[in-house]
Amino acid sequence: MDFPQLRRTALTTLAAVLVLPFQVQAQSTLAEVESFFDAAQIVAGPTLVDCTLSGGTETTCFSITVIAEPSSYTPGPWCPTNITDGPDKSGIWLEDGKVHVADGAFMQNLSTFYDDDKWQLSDPSTGKINVTDSLEACLAAARPDVDPAYTNHCVQCLVEYMPEGATQTYVIPVEPQPLMRGRSIGFAGAGIARNGVSLAAAAPTDAILGAYTIAPFDTCGGHVNPHAGYHYHAVTDCLTTLSDMSDHGGQIGIAMDGYKIFAQNMTDGSTPAKLDRCNGHETGDLGYHYHAGDPGSNAILGCMSAEYGCASDDPTAVCDATARPPRP
Repeated sequence: MDFPQLRRTALTTLAAVLVLPFQVQAQSTLAEVESFFDAAQIVAGPTLVDCTLSGGTETTCFSITVIAEPSSYTPGPWCPTNITDGPDKSGIWLEDGKVHVADGAFMQNLSTFYDDDKWQLSDPSTGKINVTDSLEACLAAARPDVDPAYTNHCVQCLVEYMPEGATQTYVIPVEPQPLMRGRSIGFAGAGIARNGVSLAAAAPTDAILGAYTIAPFDTCGGHVNPHAGYHYHAVTDCLTTLSDMSDHGGQIGIAMDGYKIFAQNMTDGSTPAKLDRCNGHETGDLGYHYHAGDPGSNAILGCMSAEYGCASDDPTAVCDATARPPRP
């Protein structure tokens, strides 16, 4: 064997030796991911795929496709239909760090709550509340430039408005690629919950309220977007009860940057120590990980501590998180 051939053989062998530990780790990650999402409606995956993360890093991700709704409960309710409706027919609203019951009385008193007489969601004579009650109304009221016909409405979009069998595909790095400084959560959202539901970025409440509309969440912290389906803006007991509880409070999801997301508080009810602005910290047994924000904060995570991957309704799409997704 001549020297060039010997050198090529040695390099090939060295490359194989270097790759082997990563392959073992990646396969272990796939098994862990599949086990973690035991409460999700998995359609495909998890599998290993090539991906480009938000900071331009080309790496290996896991891809998992799920039906984007929970299997353990029926989402809703959201909007009460009359000012006499109580919490059993209503959702919640997040404001100033607090969770408010968005029942009929709350809707009736929005002008006082926001100190603005332009709020008038109910008929003074009948108590009936203006509610979007069709897909067409949902689409007109849930867009950024709300149709003027739907000002002073309680906006709800129902799960049945989504195409049957609608899915979401998540592409998340096997190995997180840390950033020097946490960055804003991207279009992909904060992550994916254990039951396969999207953990979204903060709801655009300023835009919603600016049109004199209100879009409540159900008591699980979720509502429906006609393009993205059912998703969470707050983590409540609906997710913590699914978790395998440990002293650290139980893992409720995986962030789009690959780090684990745990419940807001520790199992004993105490607050996790020394969280950074992204809601993350590092411990000896778990490494770096996040804790979900307070339900009233409208922020499951404060930011992303590493480069994030992709979320898409197209399971065949190649993940390039540096590209801005097309507007719905």
